[in-house]
Amino acid sequence: MSTGRRGIGLIFATFVAALVLTLVPMPDWSRLLRPEWTLLVLTYWAMATPDRVGVGVAWLLGLFQDVAVGTLLGQHALTFALVTYVVLRLHPRLRIYPVWQQAVSLLVLVALHLLVTRWIMGFTGNAPETLWFWAPAATSAVLWPLIFVFLRRLRRRYRIA
Repeated sequence: MSTGRRGIGLIFATFVAALVLTLVPMPDWSRLLRPEWTLLVLTYWAMATPDRVGVGVAWLLGLFQDVAVGTLLGQHALTFALVTYVVLRLHPRLRIYPVWQQAVSLLVLVALHLLVTRWIMGFTGNAPETLWFWAPAATSAVLWPLIFVFLRRLRRRYRIA
């Protein structure tokens, strides 16, 4: 098996794992704190391998998430594509930041995702009325260093460029 195919398979497997983590049931008290797993993994691969993971991949992954969680079709696709576009434009800069600074950048990117999601939900009459809607941005930023280290080790172990 060539390195390119193995690399694509590993990237696909991490996306599947992120979607599974998104679907894992959580207790009611912690449901609002669920990190944006799929967006975290997507952001990592867009930063690390911008030639393999782009806006098209983000759009497809967003459609899969829309179907999996039962949201308006295209809601996650739009926000994932938007965030991935920003990451691709800034990836040379983001890659040289220390991990804590990347986490702050990720806080802003996930907040952008949540802002557009809230906007779309507002059009459908389902806009959340609490500030807890923004909690996933904070939990995603807190988990970013762990996700970054884990995925970087996988990428280096399997020599994915």
